[in-house]
Amino acid sequence: MRSNPYITFLFLMLFSTVLPQVSGNSVQMKIEGSVKGRETGVPISGVEVSTNTGEYTLTNAFGEFAINARIGDELVFSSPEFKTVRYTIASSEDVDVLVEGYAGNIKNTRKSSSSNGGIPAHRTLLDSADLYKKTDIEKSIDFIAQSISRLGKRGNKKELARSLTLLGEVYLYHRQYDLAIDNLKDANEANKTVKASLLLGEAYLRNKEFDAARATLLPLLKIKQLEPYRKTELYEFLGDAFQGQKQLDRAIAYYEAGLQVAKKNQITPKMTDLTSKIADAYANENRTIEAEGFYGNSLELAKQQAPQRAIQEKEKVADFYNKKNRYDEEIQLRKKTLNELLEISSPVVDNGNSVLTRVPDTITSQRINYKIANAYIAQDKYDEALPYLERSIVEADSEDDLVVQKDATRKLSEIYKYKGDYSRALESYQEYVALVDTLYVRKEQEISRAARFNREVAAKQSRITGLEQERELSQSKYDLALTEQQLIQENNKRQKWIIYSLIFGIILTALAAFFFYRSNQQQKLANNLLALKSLRSQMNPHFIFNALNSVNNYIAKSDERSANRYLSEFSTLMRSVLENSEEDFIPLSKELELLELYVKLEHSRFPDKFDYDIVVSDHLDIESYQIPPMLLQPYIENAIWHGLRYKKEKGYLKIHLEQQDKETLEITIADNGIGRKKSAELKTKNQKKQKSKGMGNIAKRIAILNDMYKNRIAIHISDLNTDGTGTQVSFNLKKK
Repeated sequence: MRSNPYITFLFLMLFSTVLPQVSGNSVQMKIEGSVKGRETGVPISGVEVSTNTGEYTLTNAFGEFAINARIGDELVFSSPEFKTVRYTIASSEDVDVLVEGYAGNIKNTRKSSSSNGGIPAHRTLLDSADLYKKTDIEKSIDFIAQSISRLGKRGNKKELARSLTLLGEVYLYHRQYDLAIDNLKDANEANKTVKASLLLGEAYLRNKEFDAARATLLPLLKIKQLEPYRKTELYEFLGDAFQGQKQLDRAIAYYEAGLQVAKKNQITPKMTDLTSKIADAYANENRTIEAEGFYGNSLELAKQQAPQRAIQEKEKVADFYNKKNRYDEEIQLRKKTLNELLEISSPVVDNGNSVLTRVPDTITSQRINYKIANAYIAQDKYDEALPYLERSIVEADSEDDLVVQKDATRKLSEIYKYKGDYSRALESYQEYVALVDTLYVRKEQEISRAARFNREVAAKQSRITGLEQERELSQSKYDLALTEQQLIQENNKRQKWIIYSLIFGIILTALAAFFFYRSNQQQKLANNLLALKSLRSQMNPHFIFNALNSVNNYIAKSDERSANRYLSEFSTLMRSVLENSEEDFIPLSKELELLELYVKLEHSRFPDKFDYDIVVSDHLDIESYQIPPMLLQPYIENAIWHGLRYKKEKGYLKIHLEQQDKETLEITIADNGIGRKKSAELKTKNQKKQKSKGMGNIAKRIAILNDMYKNRIAIHISDLNTDGTGTQVSFNLKKK
């Protein structure tokens, strides 16, 4: 009887393929046709054409289609551009569908059919998005969303990856790192490129996810034909990743490798950046001599670039001098920087040359004056510091730089205080307090604007995500339809080899036997699953009720601390119990953690009643075993409450796990309590109104699980001693 399902499937296949052929008046043929606009004759591509028998295809760029069908079949034409059209095939003639009112889409349709699916228009939108990438994030995202929608539901994956890569780059520039990571990962899934991978690695670095950055960037080292600039960036980012993990020797090695590539190909900006980063790494290791040497090189290299870059590097080296308390050298270098800054027309925007500390900052004269003043203050040269502080305050006020103005005003107040000019110190301090209040109000406004900005960005990202999900769904539907069509075509080829002499009575009999067998199996499985769920739902309330009795006991004794501690540990236990309650089996290691916590709770209540040990054999691999959740706990509960609790002297509970053979684990729960017989007598005397259902539920669960999983669990309960005292419960659990 076990072979019946296979015989049935064979007969069913033969029956399903023979029957269409024996119906002589329904011969399959190829129906061709087109879909166009009635007024203009513009072809409509991407129209879904299907039959009521399961055939499926799409119109091409010229609006044409070809589909297998029979006379009497119904053709269905579906598209977002027009209402669904249905047509019943009456002959083998071509079927031409003319859509009224399609003139509004003439421009887009002609562009699509004549320019490779709208790809030029898509790239034009990306160019616009790139133009606004740094100046207007909202416009940039809007253009990217339009580019994705222009690709259609089954757009070119390579072009989709372009859009997502640019979107990730936009988010990266505006420090929306999580969104950048998500979109760059999607870009790589659509079409993996070196640019997207490098940007993804940089996004991980900015987000301090150094392990993820390394995992993304290291595979790129295997690419041999990598552009020199890309290779330099790759070494630089890997150096940043290792520097972020404090592995400075490896960071320096990657920086130096990148520097060699930059020197070989005369990539001057990267030569400056990498030399500066090597100096940073040495400085972080307190290797001052090496750091100073590389800083000197970076200063020389920076001079060959724009004045703004040279100023950035000088400020960085001045900060290094400051950390080393070399204030005279710091002051001298900052004064040079100040003079050079006055010669250029705009402040220098310092984006930092390390992604580890990339926080947009502006190098301005008020900031440099403030730092010079601080260097003088560190040497107790207050008179020299005063003019620089005053100049910093005036310039910050004119540039509306409240942060520098506030800090400089506070320092000015401190200097007046040190000099004994308390009236001016008080006046400066009052100005400082007023600036703090103003700055606080401005910060609140900035936070409000940032929150609104984040909401707008999230809304736009949701739109793009929706477009991507719609595209993926459409692609899946299209792939499924193509697969189904291929299967049908393969099935039609096999029809030539089918034997027409099969007996329909045998087919019907076998079919009925198959459905009867399958129905019984499904019903049995459904009943077992329902019973398991019911029993699990009874186990949890039973356990909760007994555990809460312990909490109640502490409360009754007014032991608030013990009750709080007990309730905290009990809540941890219950959280784990509820998480595992829906599973048939959980890892044995999890069950042991639950048992350890449960026994600990019971022991904290009855410390004078028993001691316990949980022993796991050294050679036992507990990770390879699974066990039904809450299987052992009721037996341990019985051992404590009905065996050890009534013992006059202190008892002992032992839980032992040992490998019985290669496939079987033996779990033993043994207690030297009063024994099952004595426990039953006490229960009768106390006339307990509720009988515990724990043991009954466990037995039913094991019976069902053994039936479903072929006898994995065996339980044996016996007296521990010959005089009836003590109880031992043995579990045999199979691995598979």
